[in-house]
Amino acid sequence: MSDDATDLTKRTDAPATTEPLLKVEGLVKHFPIKKGVLQRTVGAVQAVDGISFDVRQGETLGVVGESGCGKSTMGRLITRLLEPTGGRIEFEGKDITHLSVGEMRPLRKDVQMIFQDPYSSLNPRHTIGTIVGAPFRLQGVTPEGGVKKSVQDLLSLVGLNPEHYNRYPHEFSGGQRQRIGIARALALKPRLVVADEPVSALDVSIQAQVVNLLDDLQDELGLTYVIIAHDLSVIRHVSDRIAVMYLGKIVELADRQPLYERPMHPYTKALLSAVPVPDPRRRQSARASRILLRGDVPSPISPPSGCRFHTRCWKATAVCKSTEPPLVELAPSHRVACHHPENAPDQVPTDTEPLAGTPAEDAREVPAADGAPPG
Repeated sequence: MSDDATDLTKRTDAPATTEPLLKVEGLVKHFPIKKGVLQRTVGAVQAVDGISFDVRQGETLGVVGESGCGKSTMGRLITRLLEPTGGRIEFEGKDITHLSVGEMRPLRKDVQMIFQDPYSSLNPRHTIGTIVGAPFRLQGVTPEGGVKKSVQDLLSLVGLNPEHYNRYPHEFSGGQRQRIGIARALALKPRLVVADEPVSALDVSIQAQVVNLLDDLQDELGLTYVIIAHDLSVIRHVSDRIAVMYLGKIVELADRQPLYERPMHPYTKALLSAVPVPDPRRRQSARASRILLRGDVPSPISPPSGCRFHTRCWKATAVCKSTEPPLVELAPSHRVACHHPENAPDQVPTDTEPLAGTPAEDAREVPAADGAPPG
């Protein structure tokens, strides 16, 4: 395992197989808003609103988007920590959408989650041995050699000292706590691991070490990942395919290299233009190609009609406001939900009149709107 904090080279390994391990169709999660003494439902937060994708065995699907776009909710839905409002979730061909807690228990061995905050996800009253060994007790599994030996092996696997078995979480740093969380998730040898922003709460110098650890564990154990993050550099390093989310919808889904080199959705292009460039020689040209999105992200309680990005998009026209674009394949393995995509033929070439009366007008005035994002 590499501990070089600057090692963020691209992945070159291919998925082990093309068979889907996880399949999601039309997934919806609305959180009701209740008011008054009678607690009447007056609306709903549309956190996830009809997303579809699949994850093949052995691959890593990265999910990116701004805070509040619904990516963390999506992660809790596919691990069944939340009950979906609608749609369908299949794991190894079995419908798990509405399984009860008892029915899900056997599947917990195969589907695990790594949580974002390594401080709040570990019980401060329990020792590391108790925390990492909890999955064995909950599932009634007695590993060969006993629970203590298995826990110590797991601690060693994630780069911690097995002798720390009896220590408490407060005695470890943030990076070490996240490694403990990873060890707990791997205890029962799961097939699918959902990592919800696994490095966002860590110091920058530690992030690459944890990312490299996840990479090494995938190679060693044959894991399948869904990694949720807002750091595009981390996602580029770990992912085979990437889904870009905006306001509860997937707006672009593609293999890593085509998405970074030829993004088709304007929102993806704007995200990539904001990636910091460490090389001073390239920084000026990168700054010139920066796309500044005007206006605020709309409320998920009352999202815009048509394309949800049209209120901030410099390419928005009347059709964007009236008709929601479907997520369609515009290039091999490259699906986009946009009427006027970048780097692809216009889906509605007859509608060329810019949409007036929205903050999108200001975004179109940015000279860098047509500039290529930094690599």
